[in-house]
Amino acid sequence: MKTWLSKLALIGAAALTLTMGVASAVRADENFPLDRAPDNTQNLASLQHGAQLFVNYCLNCHSANLVRYSSLTQLGISQKDIEQNLLFTTDKVGNTMTIAMHPDDAKAWFGAAPPDLSVEARARSRDWLYTYLRSFYRDDTRPTGWNNMVFENVSMPNVLWQLQGQRTAKFEDATDPETGEKMHRFVGFQQVKPGTMASVDYDSAVADLVAYLNWMSEPTQQTRKQLGVWVLLFLGVLTFLAWRLNAAYWKDVK
Repeated sequence: MKTWLSKLALIGAAALTLTMGVASAVRADENFPLDRAPDNTQNLASLQHGAQLFVNYCLNCHSANLVRYSSLTQLGISQKDIEQNLLFTTDKVGNTMTIAMHPDDAKAWFGAAPPDLSVEARARSRDWLYTYLRSFYRDDTRPTGWNNMVFENVSMPNVLWQLQGQRTAKFEDATDPETGEKMHRFVGFQQVKPGTMASVDYDSAVADLVAYLNWMSEPTQQTRKQLGVWVLLFLGVLTFLAWRLNAAYWKDVK
């Protein structure tokens, strides 16, 4: 009995430690305010551009094993356009979006294997992705030369740097009002090398990419929402009929 109690205590302690670690990670991310991502989920032009950006910039390292190239036809992209412009890792439209990079090689190069992005938007949220992709800055202390304000010491470099340009982060010395400890407070970014896009255009491109990632995490999202309205209306009518039928049954009894 004591042995089982000891095991349960160890399991409980491990679970508590894991929970506290996750909570700390969440708090670390929440220290940087998230920007509101534009809602382009019903904008086909935005989704098509996002798909193009994903294939050109993300699919080199990140897979999307739950998504097939053929599903892009739901965005109004013809099979011919998919074959000519979007097929780089395979020669069949029916294949899933895999990558050639081996996880062990990725871990050796970046310190961690890049995650599959099939459902990343559901795991992180659109606002998180939108802010994250716009918060990279140059940091010579990092192996890749890049860091991120949303995800500190991230292994991923800024793959969109040619579009955004290169920036540095500006910090100032400050004192924590609660603990009195000295800290470095982020005050903004400084552009040191321009990209091929203006800041507004880059933000729009990131919004398109995030919209596509959100669509990719649940391609039937719009259909689900549309059907949900009709289901709720049906349940409302059914509830009303059941209420009136119940009243009719009990009228004579009362």
